[in-house]
Amino acid sequence: MNEAEPQEHEGVQDEMLAHLSRVMKDENAYHITPTQEVVMCCNVADITHILKSLRDDEYLEFTQLSDITAVDYPEREARFEVVYQLLSVKLNKRIRVLVAVDENDIIPSAVPLFRSADWAEREIWDMFGIFFSGHPDMRRLLTDYGFEGHPLRKDFPLTGYVEVRYSEAERRVVYEPTSLVQEFRDFDFLSPWEGMQAQFDRPQTDGADEGAGEK
Repeated sequence: MNEAEPQEHEGVQDEMLAHLSRVMKDENAYHITPTQEVVMCCNVADITHILKSLRDDEYLEFTQLSDITAVDYPEREARFEVVYQLLSVKLNKRIRVLVAVDENDIIPSAVPLFRSADWAEREIWDMFGIFFSGHPDMRRLLTDYGFEGHPLRKDFPLTGYVEVRYSEAERRVVYEPTSLVQEFRDFDFLSPWEGMQAQFDRPQTDGADEGAGEK
C-alpha cells in the first residue's frame, strides 16, 4: 500500500468532519467511535432536517440510505434508539445517525427522502412498535396480520402471546393463547448427538494397536 494513502484518507476524513460542523452549525454535532466511525445524535424533531442536509449538501452527498434499524434499551428514559446508516459514494465515507425515541414518540418517515426506507421502517414498526408518520404503507412486514406484540422488544416473552393452528372443526386457521405442556419445557440437549456420544464412550486405542490391526 502506498504510504500516501492513509494520509490522504485522514485528510478526507478531517475535511469531511470540518464541513459537517459547518453544515450543522455545531462543532459537537458528531463524535468518533474507537473504530473511527462517525456518529451523529439528534432528537426526533430534527431527523428530517438532518437527513436532508446530509443528502443535499454538495460536498457531503450522503445520497444512499443503506439501512435503518432500532435497538431496545428498557432501562433508558427514551427506551429505543433508531439507527440510520448513510453512505457518501463521492467521499467513500459512512455516517451513522442515532435518534433517541420514547415509546409514545412518532418519527417522521424518511421515505420522502430515501425510497430505501420503505421496508426498513415497516420492519421497525413490526419488530419494535415504533411508528413512522407519513409512511405510505405502515403495515407489518415479517409477522402475520393478526400477530400481537413486537418480537424484538426486550420484554416480549420467548413463547409469544398466541399460537396458530388449523382447526378441523372450524375449517380455518385459529389463534389461541400460547400453552406449552411440561414435557416440551424439559430439553435433553444430548439427544441429537446420541450417535456421536457412542463414539466418545468407546475405549480409545493407541497408535500401535491401530497399526497392528491394519497389518
